[in-house]
Amino acid sequence: MDLGIQGKKALLAASTSGLGLACATALAREGCIVCINGRDAERLNTAQQHIAHATGVQAILVQADINTPEGRDALIQACPDADILINNNAGPPPGTLADWDHAAWISALEANLLAPVLLIRALLPGMRSRRFGRIVNITSAMVKSPRAAMSLSTTARTGLTAFSKAMSFEAAADNVTLNNLLPERIDTPRQAFMAQKMVKEQGIDLAEARRRITQTLAAKRFGTPQEFADACAFLCSAQAGFISGQNLQLDGGSYPGLI
Repeated sequence: MDLGIQGKKALLAASTSGLGLACATALAREGCIVCINGRDAERLNTAQQHIAHATGVQAILVQADINTPEGRDALIQACPDADILINNNAGPPPGTLADWDHAAWISALEANLLAPVLLIRALLPGMRSRRFGRIVNITSAMVKSPRAAMSLSTTARTGLTAFSKAMSFEAAADNVTLNNLLPERIDTPRQAFMAQKMVKEQGIDLAEARRRITQTLAAKRFGTPQEFADACAFLCSAQAGFISGQNLQLDGGSYPGLI
């Protein structure tokens, strides 16, 4: 299927590895001009090489920390007329209520609520004026299935979900959509971190940790970054113009609820 986005400009936050890089690669494969972002120059160059090898597209590099005003400005200046915005950022670490002081809460809100909101604030008006825009926020399955240990992430990302839903009502008439992708157990460096955490806490080896994790999923396997990225690319497509304000879970059918 031709997704109708060849030549569109895509800005992807935190996209040097994992889900962000997979989404950048999928969009480049569809013919998009992609701007990728990270804080580390070496990782940026490696990601650029990966995209070029996979797609033939030379990604534009933006070395910046999106948790800072200066970093967000650098992204916006690199692609001020973005047609597609993929919001992504590392999630805060799991823990307990006793672990989370004022600084921990502020850090989570800055990274997983305010950074994406402010990027949307900067780019949404231009999308609406050009009458095409696709905004996809990579959030978490924990938005709909909260767990105490992930409360920092859940709280911040749920705020982003509410904001995006509110904006989607106004933007829809201008062919601009805002949607959220909710990953669960996609085989990324983040998932590797969680498996290693289980190894240390439970005294098991890595293979057993991964086996135990996959047994909690209906599909009995990890999702792949490519599966996730293809779903992202479709939400960015011309064909997806009537899909907005939605939360799409990529969890191998594991969510037990109806809505």
